[in-house]
Amino acid sequence: MIALPKNAEMLALAPHIIWFETPERALDDPVRFMAYLMTYGTPAHLAIVRKYVDEDGFAEALAKAPPGIMDGRSWTYWNAMAGHYPPPPMPVRLFPE
Repeated sequence: MIALPKNAEMLALAPHIIWFETPERALDDPVRFMAYLMTYGTPAHLAIVRKYVDEDGFAEALAKAPPGIMDGRSWTYWNAMAGHYPPPPMPVRLFPE
């Protein structure tokens, strides 16, 4: 996935999406940032990111979404938007035994 720009617009947006770390750190991992965006972002947030990320970028972020970030509703919605119906299983965290 392409790197997300660290311009003023994205740095201002980042704390609204990933509030528990610095904006620079949040933007360092675009797939993770996008997974949080697709779960917690508002239409206004999405409009900002769509200036920098195309549909293929959203699809890639969805395909590589880390486990434990997206909820079932968001997972279903974004998979439907990507043309995946029914949606594939959500990413699962694996714990060592």
